[in-house]
Amino acid sequence: MNRYGRIAHQHWQRHLPDRYRQISDPQTFFTELGEQIQLEVTARTRSLAGDDPGGETYLQKLGRLNAAQLAAEEQVIREVLPDPTEQPAT
Repeated sequence: MNRYGRIAHQHWQRHLPDRYRQISDPQTFFTELGEQIQLEVTARTRSLAGDDPGGETYLQKLGRLNAAQLAAEEQVIREVLPDPTEQPAT
């Protein structure tokens, strides 16, 4: 399980314990969810970072890429993890 899977696992255990208990195979569920999150974060990071501007230094590029990854992670995790205040669809 990657770090995104662990984040999701902890989120569900802490904030959605009733829904967490309904998952028959948490290891597989959160491993697959983590992989899906990773793919989306990678794609979104590329999109947010954009092309390398001319004259960009190494440190500028590093900062731009790190900022894009952090923004992508925040967006994807917020979109993927269930909001504990919302009721699940029945």
